[in-house]
Amino acid sequence: MRIQPDNPLLVYSGRIDWSHSHAPVFIFPCTSVSARFTGQVLKVHVGNRHAYWDNFLGYLLDGEQSVLRLPENGTAECEIPIESGGEHELLLFKRQDACHELVFLGLEIGEGERLLPARQNPKRRMEVYGDSVSAGEVSEAVEYMGKPDPVHNGEYSNGWYSYAWMTARKLDAQIHDIAQGGIALLDGTGWFNEPEAIGMETAWDKLRHNPVFGPAVPWDFKAYTPQVVVVAVGQNDAHPEDYMKEDYDGARAVEWRARYSAFLRKLRETYPEATIICCTTILGHDPSWDRAIEEAVTGLQDEGITKYTFRRNGSGTPGHLRIPEAEEMAGELAAYIRTLRIPGWEEEDL
Repeated sequence: MRIQPDNPLLVYSGRIDWSHSHAPVFIFPCTSVSARFTGQVLKVHVGNRHAYWDNFLGYLLDGEQSVLRLPENGTAECEIPIESGGEHELLLFKRQDACHELVFLGLEIGEGERLLPARQNPKRRMEVYGDSVSAGEVSEAVEYMGKPDPVHNGEYSNGWYSYAWMTARKLDAQIHDIAQGGIALLDGTGWFNEPEAIGMETAWDKLRHNPVFGPAVPWDFKAYTPQVVVVAVGQNDAHPEDYMKEDYDGARAVEWRARYSAFLRKLRETYPEATIICCTTILGHDPSWDRAIEEAVTGLQDEGITKYTFRRNGSGTPGHLRIPEAEEMAGELAAYIRTLRIPGWEEEDL
């Protein structure tokens, strides 16, 4: 029995392109669709639009995580083995950033079986703006703890193991993970889309931001209003030149701090009631960037915008964060968020 993507019993999370109701497009990591069904047959129908790296689809079936390899381009029917009948719970999610776009074309279950109402998204809502660390890039390379990244082609990247999604799960919160590997705050810096690098100040309000897939598409902010927003950018701005480290009071450094403040003001205008938490990560970087963020946050004099510094800030794995390090960050960040009074997050309101 074929189940179309617009079936009301399915539950979605993330910024999704719904231009075609039978072919929604997942763009950012951690974007997902949930389903509950009966039987012993499950096929996933998908399409893939490839930009770089090998591309993969993550899934949880009855709480057990696994992965499916996607075709470089085009459509595929992926069969997920099920050991027994009865009721099952499925979560399909995007493991990677805009190195590809995933087109969800529906599910297929056994004839005579039933699709059941999926578990609803939590009422707590988070949004994270970040780079490869927030996307969970290379997180599964746990044998390289404390070492540079291995040679890879996308197979180690998994948003499920990003500190961003880990934090949300610890807090029983839904997440929109607006994360892109290599992205800096400012256009013209960082690694994403070099040599015409695109920064978060351009990508943050977009549904589609990778020009490989066509013109940028704006996001409709009425579709999702987070109560907590995490801003974790500022590490990739040191590429190709670490000007904050070399000349903290120089013109470029001063301009960066002004632009970071302007970005936070845009977020505040967009989300007047949200608690905004600014940070970097334990990925190695010069502490001058955290000093700059602290200065910008202090200058705004907004009690709802804070700066959090991780215990091992800037001193983790020289490559990307591995799963244990992401878990470390998530534990700290979730504990910090629990100390804040966030409207709508009180237990009696849920």
